[in-house]
Amino acid sequence: MTTTPLTRFAAASIAALLFCAPLAALAQTKEAGNTADDTVDIAADVAAPESAPHNIYFNTSIATRHFHPDPIHNNTQHLLNLEWNYRDNTVVGGAYFKNSYRQPTTLLYWGKKYHPFDASPNAYVKIVGGLIHGYKDEYQNKIPLNKYGTAPAVLPAVGYCYKQLCTEIIVFGTAGAIWTGGVRF
Repeated sequence: MTTTPLTRFAAASIAALLFCAPLAALAQTKEAGNTADDTVDIAADVAAPESAPHNIYFNTSIATRHFHPDPIHNNTQHLLNLEWNYRDNTVVGGAYFKNSYRQPTTLLYWGKKYHPFDASPNAYVKIVGGLIHGYKDEYQNKIPLNKYGTAPAVLPAVGYCYKQLCTEIIVFGTAGAIWTGGVRF
C-alpha cells in the first residue's frame, strides 16, 4: 500500500493529538474541580502544570520570498500548519506544504518560544527543529542531509500575536523566508 505525504501528515497529526489529549483532559479535570466560590481565576491559574497545553495554533502561508529567485521556484506553498503551544513555551507541530519545487512536503517539529521584550509580551522569537520529508528525485540534494528522503530541519522565526490572531516570518535555511498568518484556539 502506498501512502501519500498528506496521509503521513494526517497520521502524524492524529498521533500528536492522541499524545496531547491526556494532558488536555488533565487540565480540564483540574479546572472542573474549581467552583464559582473559588477566588482563583482559572484562566490565570499559575498552578497549571507546565506540560499542559495552553493553546492550539493553526496557520497558513501568506507570502514566500526566495533569497536567490529562480523561475523554477514555487512561491505559493499552500501551507497548512497545526501547532500545540504549552505553558512553558514549548511548541510541537506538523506542517504540510508544497516545497520550492512544487513537491508535497511534510514537516514534524518541536521547539521553543522566547519572549525577549518585556515591553511587548506578544512579540516572540521561536526556533524549532524536526524532520522534513518531500524533497525527491532531481531536487533531493537541494536540502542538506537528505540522503534517504527525510532530513533534519531547523527553522527560526519571529512572530507577534494580537488576541487570537498571530503572524510569523520563518526563515527556511539560506533559501528564503515565508510570512504566515493564523489563529490560536
